Amino acid sequence: MSEELTRDIAEVPAVEIINTAAVHLMSAAAVQCGLAEDAPADLDEARKLITALAGLITAAAPEIGDHHARPLRDGLRSLQLAFREASAFPDEPGKGPGEKYTGPVN
Repeated sequence: MSEELTRDIAEVPAVEIINTAAVHLMSAAAVQCGLAEDAPADLDEARKLITALAGLITAAAPEIGDHHARPLRDGLRSLQLAFREASAFPDEPGKGPGEKYTGPVN
């Protein structure tokens, strides 16, 4: 890694890096849930992305504070509900993607 790149990364606050990673996971999960007009749903991929997002948000929330975590949690919940709606055979409550971290989503 170059010194310039290392210095640039060192200047970015952790909360910004966490938010950026979460937004990338959210965007990819939304596409995989079939929420993009031009892309077919792939619920297996969506499940992986949503579970990873839930783990990240759950682990990061105490570090970044409620002010930053709340909108991430809201986005995660929306994705979990979209996944359930897109599923031909919805998971039992508490068994959906990321629910081992968030608890059941209704």
